[in-house]
Amino acid sequence: MAYDADCIFCKIIQNEIPSTVVYEDDVVKAFLDLTQATPGHTLVVPKTHVPDIFAYDAELAAQVFSRIPKIARAIKASDPAIIGMNIINNNGKVASQSVFHSHFHLIPRYQATEGFGMTFADNSAAYTSEKLQAVAAKISAQLQTD
Repeated sequence: MAYDADCIFCKIIQNEIPSTVVYEDDVVKAFLDLTQATPGHTLVVPKTHVPDIFAYDAELAAQVFSRIPKIARAIKASDPAIIGMNIINNNGKVASQSVFHSHFHLIPRYQATEGFGMTFADNSAAYTSEKLQAVAAKISAQLQTD
């Protein structure tokens, strides 16, 4: 497995830095985020050092992503007050990624307003059907090359 000696998550995976582990196997390590946006806020981290989603190959993606529902269900089952969950993966500094080892935030939701939220601006007026089709065509063309 790839390891980056300067990466805090690689150090956590190697137990060089302590963490509060909720799940671990040969592919991922899941541990409580120190910030605890809400109680149970867990990070799921692949044991292979990959900086972001763009560095995954199909096999690693399948292995990592297949574990997320299992961990999410365990978090939800751990507290009957949990009524929802955000699963967040930031990629790149501009997208608020702060540790450049891919990771997924599983953030339990207990109520609609609890100091954490996600909202998106409604830009639908700026996108005609033709403009949406043009954006989709550019993306689809790139999928043909993979």
